[in-house]
Amino acid sequence: MRGKTRHVQAGFTLIEVLLVAGILALLAAFAIPRLFTQAQEAKIKLTEAAVGRNGPIAKGLEQYKYNLGKYPDTDDGLAALFAAKGRGTDERYQGPYLEGAFEELKDAWGQPFEYKHPGDVHEDGYDLWSRGPNGEDDGGKQGSDDIKNWTEK
Repeated sequence: MRGKTRHVQAGFTLIEVLLVAGILALLAAFAIPRLFTQAQEAKIKLTEAAVGRNGPIAKGLEQYKYNLGKYPDTDDGLAALFAAKGRGTDERYQGPYLEGAFEELKDAWGQPFEYKHPGDVHEDGYDLWSRGPNGEDDGGKQGSDDIKNWTEK
């Protein structure tokens, strides 16, 4: 004689599933904004390194000045660092001074760098800056998010 067998169903109740989903949503609410903040900080550091005194753009500009005796004019801009050797009639030009193409020279947000020689801040040198995360040229105003090769006083 066989006894009655009970069928036990394995699985999770709806309450358990909702509880786990709620915990996961709570963890994501704290973790995701932190990841976005770290990504933005990394872009800022990368752009600061590019416009900084020891960055690749500054090194290219210094090599240009060493060969030609001056920085590129504002009208020539950073594009002058990418021209082929013997540009125009000036045989002192030994470029290109930066690798790649001028069109590829962008900040971490995909915007072109800004360049001015003579600079407003560095009157005997150049001003080099990025428009920063908001993509707008704040004109060097105090508290702007522009990333510059100079510091505010």
